[in-house]
Amino acid sequence: MSQPTVSVIMPVSNAALTLERAIQSILNQTYANVTQIILAIGPSDDSTMNVAQKCQLLDRRIRIIENDSGLTAIGLNKAATCATGDYLARVDSHCRIPDDYIARALKTITQTQAGNVGGIQNAVGITPYQIAVASAMSSRFGVGDSKFHYGGDEGPTDTVYLGFYDADLFYKLGGFDETLIRNQDYELNIRIRKAGRIVWFDPSLIVDYFPRSNFSGLTSQYFQYGKWKRKVIRKDLSSIKLRQIIPPMNFLSFAVGTILSIVLNPFFVIFPLIYICAVIIACSSIPRITIKDRLKLLLIFPTMHFSWAIGFLFGVR
Repeated sequence: MSQPTVSVIMPVSNAALTLERAIQSILNQTYANVTQIILAIGPSDDSTMNVAQKCQLLDRRIRIIENDSGLTAIGLNKAATCATGDYLARVDSHCRIPDDYIARALKTITQTQAGNVGGIQNAVGITPYQIAVASAMSSRFGVGDSKFHYGGDEGPTDTVYLGFYDADLFYKLGGFDETLIRNQDYELNIRIRKAGRIVWFDPSLIVDYFPRSNFSGLTSQYFQYGKWKRKVIRKDLSSIKLRQIIPPMNFLSFAVGTILSIVLNPFFVIFPLIYICAVIIACSSIPRITIKDRLKLLLIFPTMHFSWAIGFLFGVR
């Protein structure tokens, strides 16, 4: 009996520094029947296309297609249209999958009959700023209670990192929603569950993710996360989670408390002070990081929280 075929689909843009590492991690897979690696290359300000073409020379399974829109959902759907595999493995250009990732994901999806399986986004850093951001992204205070950030018990869940999809189900559901700039994976997982299939979290699927390397990149990323999360929730109010309500509530409490303490009564400063104290406690409780990293976190945590909140509250009209 022949093994199921797997097509890897990857959206790529401005990834000259990370793309080769991501592709090499795919080429290192122990599963033998990865038949395609399809790169949807969007407009880039760096040498991404040159790196992709160099990688293409390494393995004939690598195919490059153009994604003129530069949008992740459109790129993924274009790549999926070219795919012939029984399963679709989404891999991003800013990550590195372990050698047995596809073998493990295939075993899990076969055993559970899930529509999609995925695991943990293990944030790791190379630069000092990335290391500090990775600490924040691995903290419940930083990113809430989503298991794909910090782990948990195996089983059905709302969403996972990346995704290993039953291809027939993916096509039946129409792929990713191309109106979404971000959160297209979360929205597809909602439709998978509504179709009567499960999204399965497997904590053994640990994928290294390399965070944004500067303040502006992190701010933009989390603003977009919040902005497009609100649009997804508008489409399906039942999908809202407590972790998605807390950041805007924190921001409003901080902002309103600060203003009222100035114009009405100093007592209201208690509301921003509560958040500041929570940040300090969170920074001090993260193990195995330097004092310099803890000081960076004093800014990184509010950057993540408030950028997400502002995007959620004001980003989509």
